Amino acid sequence: MPSARHQLISLLLGLTLTWGATAADTVAVNPAHPDRYTVVRGDTLWDIAGRFLREPWRWPEVWHVNPQIRNPHLIYPGDIITMTWVNGQPRLSLQPGSTVKLTPEVRSTPLDGAIPAIPVDAVRQFLSRPFVVDQQSLDQAPYVVHFADGHILGSTNIKAYIRAIETKEHLQYHVVRPGKPYRDGESGELLGYEALFVGNAELQRIGDPATVLLTGMQLETVIGDRLFPADEDVPLETFYPKAPDQQIEGRIISVLNGVSQIGQFNVVVLDRGDSDGLAVGDVMNILHKGREVRDVVTPRSDDTVTLPDEPAGTLLVFRTFPRVSFALIMQATRPLNVGDRVINPL
Repeated sequence: MPSARHQLISLLLGLTLTWGATAADTVAVNPAHPDRYTVVRGDTLWDIAGRFLREPWRWPEVWHVNPQIRNPHLIYPGDIITMTWVNGQPRLSLQPGSTVKLTPEVRSTPLDGAIPAIPVDAVRQFLSRPFVVDQQSLDQAPYVVHFADGHILGSTNIKAYIRAIETKEHLQYHVVRPGKPYRDGESGELLGYEALFVGNAELQRIGDPATVLLTGMQLETVIGDRLFPADEDVPLETFYPKAPDQQIEGRIISVLNGVSQIGQFNVVVLDRGDSDGLAVGDVMNILHKGREVRDVVTPRSDDTVTLPDEPAGTLLVFRTFPRVSFALIMQATRPLNVGDRVINPL
């Protein structure tokens, strides 16, 4: 099973944009772009791209790889990014700084030197664990039926009895608790349930009931909590920011981590998933939902008009499930809300 460190390395490797391409159409530049920029600690590739381009996710289309630079896809504080024009197209190139580089291995932490593509800390905890489950999975999952030694709640190093685990196919489990339902933003159709991460469990004995040892608990375990094999976590594969392969329209249906105001670097839930054609790395525009207001000019007191949706930001999908997805808000030009629409980049 890939470790969390390996997943983070894959994220950094994929998002360091390890390829170059020639754009089919001219990439729009930021009118205030500099001709050169010196990278500083704390930068991300997305931030740097935004200094040069109106759409930072199109960075790969204009990135020029210098074959004379060892490992040219890693960018470090002190490096210089320059913009030139070739055949009417902008081109971004790397001029190494004077800082002494370490060995050109894939880096996974800021202390390793290379800057990340996006703020990894913002998505780290969402890269694994079954944060979304459907009703059938809940119904079929083993569940806590009792605790050892007279305990009425479970915590770290307490044994729990599970109904039922009949094989040793999996030895490590996540303990989760069904949370709020996720519903389609238009139809209200049930898409799945939030799965609250409670902790981990180690299988000690199979049977009905089976015995597990609770470990690393973040919440107290209660009777009815479900167990899912830890090695069924979905590893985050290498991916590249891009437009969806097909036209997709959806809505923001939730925001994670108890945030009420949605802004840059918050993680949101979309009511579209891989069964709808959405993929990890897809970039989408956000449209702020237009309010319904009363027309005070007309003599009718019940006459209202719905204002148009307005552009409000950009998000990047970093994990998909069959019916929903998790996305990171990369840009927000105004406060965002649950119910705002998401569409393909224009």
